[in-house]
Amino acid sequence: MNSPATRLVFMGTPEFAVPSLEILIRNRYPVPAVVTAPDRPRGRGQEFSPTPVKKLAVEAGIPVLQPEQLDDPGLVARLKEIAPDMIVVVAFRILPREIYTIPRLAAFNLHASLLPKYRGAAPINWAIINGENETGVTTFLLEDKVDTGGIVLQRSIPIGPDDNAGTIHDKLAMLGAQAVLETVRKIEEGGMDISRQDNSLASRAPKIFKDDCRIRWNQPAERIHNFVRGLSPYPAAFTEHREKILKIYRTRVVDAPGSRMPGEVEIDGEEVTVAASEGGLCLIELQQEGRRRMTAAEFLRGYPIRSGEKLI
Repeated sequence: MNSPATRLVFMGTPEFAVPSLEILIRNRYPVPAVVTAPDRPRGRGQEFSPTPVKKLAVEAGIPVLQPEQLDDPGLVARLKEIAPDMIVVVAFRILPREIYTIPRLAAFNLHASLLPKYRGAAPINWAIINGENETGVTTFLLEDKVDTGGIVLQRSIPIGPDDNAGTIHDKLAMLGAQAVLETVRKIEEGGMDISRQDNSLASRAPKIFKDDCRIRWNQPAERIHNFVRGLSPYPAAFTEHREKILKIYRTRVVDAPGSRMPGEVEIDGEEVTVAASEGGLCLIELQQEGRRRMTAAEFLRGYPIRSGEKLI
């Protein structure tokens, strides 16, 4: 089998991007360089660690570029010297025009939503938080405005009732890898049928910060349930009890516990139910500040909480 001649520069950083690089390597595309984020201190020991994409690139013997700034003249010069046919971007930073115009054929990005819905840094989280029943991936050509370029292809999957941000992340990473390979082949063959995005249908998926993750119990239980799913397992929705943070990872929507006010707790055997503005939430998996994740039954055996107390 002959190797493809199209030379690709791959740009990506987190675990989500790894399957896309893997599939290109497996299909024997020449990748003269991978561009990824600099090594950062990670974990409890704060030791400098390579990104997941760098680990794979090193294992595959691919040269790695790790610029602090993408407008670094040295990076631009190096990419022009490499003269790739395509730049493939998966979960990376916003590229300046002087970089995405370098390749001979195209520069394209894989985005984890069905654009123009959920433009931004956290499309998986927001799709689930908003109660969507479907999501997917989009490959699109890069333009100056973020996530607005012409669409090459889209692939969709359902969001099941038990899915959370973690499960959808993993499904879309694999689906996205197939989309990347198919997009590369379409561009190679000159068979692209580019469709413009309808900006009137656009929605935003901004980056999520810690303060955005607090549960507001004065909302309907179904909405809070989706909020928990959309933030699980990371960064995790949280509430407070006796000035301690409780992270909530799994819930189930139930009937309202008696005449409880939003945020009030009802303990029944090994179950913890919290009242919402409509209905209630049974807490299935949670984590006390400074402790490991545990079931509600485990939590009750080691944590003092009583019916009628309030989570805020």
